[in-house]
Amino acid sequence: MFERFSRGYYVGRLSIEPTPDEAAGAFIQRATHERLNEQLYAAGEGIERTDLPLVMKLETSHFAVDGDSGVPQDTLWVPESLLDETRIETPPTLREVFLAKADRAAQLLRLSGQAV
Repeated sequence: MFERFSRGYYVGRLSIEPTPDEAAGAFIQRATHERLNEQLYAAGEGIERTDLPLVMKLETSHFAVDGDSGVPQDTLWVPESLLDETRIETPPTLREVFLAKADRAAQLLRLSGQAV
């Protein structure tokens, strides 16, 4: 689903759709979220958390992404307000999405005031 892109990111293609609940945030399928968290963000020491938000970038916007069992496979739900900042005019749309690597994600979460 995601492959190495640069020092700070992986890249993948997901179907972009508006989140049913604007206030809820951005989501991918829960099982995929947990798998990516284990594969990409695990430190390898002791018990690993799989509930940390993933940090993705769509065009120029970075945002935290959580898991939800209601999201279809290979789909990213984003709030309408975030879609308004993109060139996506008619979702659902298949788009390139960047997934921040662990160190970059931790930095972005700290800068946004979210706990890591």
